[in-house]
Amino acid sequence: MQNKKVLYLVQAAVIAAIYVVLTYFISAFHLASGAIQIRISEALCVLPFFTPAAVPGLFLGCLLSNLLTGCIIWDVVFGSLATLLGALGTRLLTGRSRKSSGDTPGREQTGRPGWLAPLPPIIANTLIVPFVLRYAYQFPGSVPYFMLTVGIGEVISCGILGLILLKVLNRYKKYLF
Repeated sequence: MQNKKVLYLVQAAVIAAIYVVLTYFISAFHLASGAIQIRISEALCVLPFFTPAAVPGLFLGCLLSNLLTGCIIWDVVFGSLATLLGALGTRLLTGRSRKSSGDTPGREQTGRPGWLAPLPPIIANTLIVPFVLRYAYQFPGSVPYFMLTVGIGEVISCGILGLILLKVLNRYKKYLF
């Protein structure tokens, strides 16, 4: 029991750290913020498919990234909440929660297909972040325009890169998660 708690904390901390490092890396190229965002760290938003520890890990990673990269408070709050909602949605939609009678005891089985994993973060960020860009940062443009630009960035980072990550990690899931 104690080992599961330690594993949960370690997984969450590692995911948060990787999220921060990836965000810092892509920020050097000015791609992690603004109207068009390709935050490659969002690819990690598929990780709740494998472990519930990814939910707090992603939230904490996004929160720290937003604080450390100088985002305004509304972006720190609502951007981090968008990531939290996306991670929770991924866990609920695709999480390993059902056990089948034919499985090895204690081994969980995936509830839904993995290709659904990027949808909740894409939707959450596409619906929330544009309001932050328009009203908190007061970027010129309309909310629908920002929904388009943020949505495209999320499809690239979370949808395409996230599904590639999911496919690769699925091969090693018994060792990693």
